[in-house]
Amino acid sequence: MTGETAPRGVDPTVPSSARIYDALLGGKDNYESDREVVRLLTELYPFAQATAVANRAWLGRAVSYLADHGIRQFLDIGAGLPTQENVHQVAQAVDPGCRVVYVDNDPIVLSHGRALLTGTDNVRVFEGDLARVEEILAEARTFLDFERPVGVLLSAILHFFDDAADPYRIVATIRDALPPGSYLALTHGTVAPDKADEDSKEFTDAYSQRSSSGLHLRDKAQVARFLDGFEPVDPGVVYAVHWRPVPGTEPRPVEQAPVWAAVGRLP
Repeated sequence: MTGETAPRGVDPTVPSSARIYDALLGGKDNYESDREVVRLLTELYPFAQATAVANRAWLGRAVSYLADHGIRQFLDIGAGLPTQENVHQVAQAVDPGCRVVYVDNDPIVLSHGRALLTGTDNVRVFEGDLARVEEILAEARTFLDFERPVGVLLSAILHFFDDAADPYRIVATIRDALPPGSYLALTHGTVAPDKADEDSKEFTDAYSQRSSSGLHLRDKAQVARFLDGFEPVDPGVVYAVHWRPVPGTEPRPVEQAPVWAAVGRLP
């Protein structure tokens, strides 16, 4: 994309986390400013793109698991730009009646998402910021039935919140709004096992200084706290590449995809 194609209110010279992720996935809905960040991140960590791909693959497996276990309503917060194997496509392959709500605060995401999904049954896209989670839940209730189980997806979004933003309160607010039988599925960036803390700090500082969002990596115990009140689904909190991999495939080495993944069920 070029500056001339930017929607109203979008500054193409300011990188955004959604467009950086799109660029890492090989998408086309990004600007030179986003690709510049990707080039820098890849210099600091050659497996940055592999990490994004592994995270996206996990999302598909998680949605399939939830749909196979009876979930017919999905709330995808921080959905990002449309790409292959979107949540509604995976869920509706199990049951065409599945309802999906996509939420994001990036105008590019909203513009492309609405254009792509025009005329698509049982799917809605709306603007929302996870920092104002109560507003998201209120809007979601206009399309989803919170008397029935909901699968909430927080894929690679919580690491954009520092401790001062209290992401644990945000997740607890979502949990308390859900009926029994609902699920929470999340991924969260962490320090690569073969990297020193100072190397990871260089990476996160580079991201935070050039993107509209800061990056805050957490360890396994810190990520596990997000599941408070949920019953962890086997295999618990593990690297995304090890979360129910497709049978017969060889998972990517965790050093090449340092992302925690977990799914929990609300009893």
